[in-house]
Amino acid sequence: MDAIAARKLHEVPGRAGISLASESPSVREKVMADQTHLVKFEHVQKSYDGVSLVVKDLNLDIAKGEFLTMLGPSGSGKTTTLMMLAGFEPATHGEIWLAGKPINNVPPHKRGIGMVFQNYALFPHMTVAENLAFPLTVRNLGKADIEAKVRRALDMVQLQGFDGRRPGQLSGGQQQRVAVARALVFEPELVLMDEPLGALDKQLREQMQFEIKHLHERLGVTVVYVTHDQTEALTMSDRVAVFDKGIIQQLSTAQELYEKPVTAFVAQFIGENNRFHGVIASSKGGQCEVALQGGEKIKAVNVLGGAVGSKTCLSIRPERVDINPAASAENVLPAVVKELVFLGDHMRVRLSVAGNSEFVVKVHKQPQGGLAQGQKIKIGWHAEDCRALDDN
Repeated sequence: MDAIAARKLHEVPGRAGISLASESPSVREKVMADQTHLVKFEHVQKSYDGVSLVVKDLNLDIAKGEFLTMLGPSGSGKTTTLMMLAGFEPATHGEIWLAGKPINNVPPHKRGIGMVFQNYALFPHMTVAENLAFPLTVRNLGKADIEAKVRRALDMVQLQGFDGRRPGQLSGGQQQRVAVARALVFEPELVLMDEPLGALDKQLREQMQFEIKHLHERLGVTVVYVTHDQTEALTMSDRVAVFDKGIIQQLSTAQELYEKPVTAFVAQFIGENNRFHGVIASSKGGQCEVALQGGEKIKAVNVLGGAVGSKTCLSIRPERVDINPAASAENVLPAVVKELVFLGDHMRVRLSVAGNSEFVVKVHKQPQGGLAQGQKIKIGWHAEDCRALDDN
């Protein structure tokens, strides 16, 4: 749903109105130096009770045409950030810019932003065509223009022939397509999506991920997407902002987030991860050696930059670990097989290693002689695949 449609909800019986609040209009307009950025958050904070901050000093630039996902657990501040951009929540401090203009005091219906909600927010008494026409009607477009744009929107989401149906006569996936089409029908520069696939089953959710991404690529519209599902974020996004406790922990491409996490939280939240806690015993040239509680020594990239004696958390991805490692592996440890789970394209092997009984290795090809529960083996990995992060 677009911002005007959201504003008009109070005119529909049985729907609650949107409560708006605004700051003092003393902030003067300025021109952004870098015009490639469509959205800019500048020292933005948000508090609901005047004491605790849900969003803390947020600084974020979103480029024109970018697909940026805000990812994080419940309560991390991602949805609040989206609602501030949409205009449904006021910023407590700081400024939000859209196309070079401050929008803190601009109401939602004047921001020209498309919006897709998790529950679709379709009008049940309207047909599909009427739902799509609504944001155009409130903009006072002519009948011929409305019909043409509705037709194009239906073609865009492959729902030709569904214009006369009501939302209750559609499947969940079809309703989601209508919601996406309604957000795009008036050709906004920016579309916001708040957990839009959360109500769909796994197979349909995965299908819609690619459909939304392909729509974005074809249209070139800027998309800001909120989810707690890491697979969605990694699949769809140009960049991902990982939120925790009101702060962006890392803003990177999907590949960099997975391969090069900069905090223990990101390493644990994105994908499957093995970790050890230890103390930095030596450090030189961006690498370090970490002493574990049992006395084992592990070489790693010193991402934390911690000095000797600093506590650290080591991160190793399951697919970077080898069973019966080559002589070139800088880290080799004894392990005991605790569990074997066949998953089709690979086997998930749970091990007990250096006091960690939840250490996981992904095996795509069984070692000679196979593996068995209780078996003692050697595992290893390269120092460059192990990252020394903050002790979390």
